[in-house]
Amino acid sequence: MARIAGVDLPPRKRAFIALTYIYGIGRARAYRLLATAGLDPSKKVQDWSEEEANRVRQAIESEGGIEGDLRKDISLNVKRLIEIGSYRGQRHRRNLPVRGQRTHTNARTRKGPRRGTVANRKKAAAKT
Repeated sequence: MARIAGVDLPPRKRAFIALTYIYGIGRARAYRLLATAGLDPSKKVQDWSEEEANRVRQAIESEGGIEGDLRKDISLNVKRLIEIGSYRGQRHRRNLPVRGQRTHTNARTRKGPRRGTVANRKKAAAKT
């Protein structure tokens, strides 16, 4: 089993899919990393030799920006926006969509479950 950047890669998956289990690596970046390392993207992780795994590790380290470092950078960027009081920072603070989406309807993922209306609360209180 290959362990890269603190993540156990699934052994039965093809290389380019297995690399996407690492935060910060998508399919396009996975193909690019494997080309840099000189590996076949369709080869399964369990078939990698130790030397091939090391080449992939070196390719990832040379590009940088994965897992913990990337998460830390993103959280620092969000904190900076909140501290300077920008519009985007205010949206992050209120846990609302940041990139201009409508919120009158939709945006339930970001806003959370609907709260009942005042009329519904009065009906519920009257029934009891």
